[in-house]
Amino acid sequence: MTLRPVRPLQEKRGWAFNLAVPILKPALIATTSRTWIDGDKIPATGGCILVFNHVSHVDPLTAAHIVYDHGRKPRYLAKSGLFKNPALGRFLTAAGQIPVERLSKSAKGALDDAIAAVNAGGCVVVYPEGTLTRDPDLWPMTGKSGAARIALQTGCPVIPIGQWGAHNLLYPYTKRPHLFPRTRITMKVGDPVPLDDLRAKPRTPETINEATDRIMDALTALVAELRDEEPPAERFDPRKAGVRLTGNPEKKEKT
Repeated sequence: MTLRPVRPLQEKRGWAFNLAVPILKPALIATTSRTWIDGDKIPATGGCILVFNHVSHVDPLTAAHIVYDHGRKPRYLAKSGLFKNPALGRFLTAAGQIPVERLSKSAKGALDDAIAAVNAGGCVVVYPEGTLTRDPDLWPMTGKSGAARIALQTGCPVIPIGQWGAHNLLYPYTKRPHLFPRTRITMKVGDPVPLDDLRAKPRTPETINEATDRIMDALTALVAELRDEEPPAERFDPRKAGVRLTGNPEKKEKT
């Protein structure tokens, strides 16, 4: 299996990527096999948002693989707790990752940072569900508004990427990965989500919700194609279902 990327990286890697790529990429090649469909739809240059469905804690690594191998450095909205470790925090900051305080008013700071990154020509990866899907069959659930807000503010393209298979490598909230035989990871890159008509409208909750729904519809359609199954008629909503929004939903909250 070659280590050669599909499209060469145009920007400087920096020390964090110089350290991570020689370690993580061979590990992914050793433990996964890949089917990447329409990867050339990832913009080669310019500010953009890539949105993925979220089925496993290894998703950021498998997503980074397809993004990096198509010539872009991915910047993630990552939960702030990861930055509290001094060494890891320094590494993530050097790699251009953006800390976000989930379920708090401080999340707006991360949104502003993501907007600045896109306006500077960066490639920002967003998991619009905000966490691992709570849907019992791992379909995309209801989305958060972050990707929509960034797109409406910047005018950048939102590229949906449906992915399937990472849960077989590491199932949600389990600790032991299934390393061998190699896990098949399939990803399909879609066309930009049509949002131009919404950009001309006032930034109301209704407009933002419509943009979010379009993003989730595009993602769900790609996942349905990869799974060759019909998705649920209504997306799973953890709030309506009374499921905790962060952490393992099978564990009871501490009182």
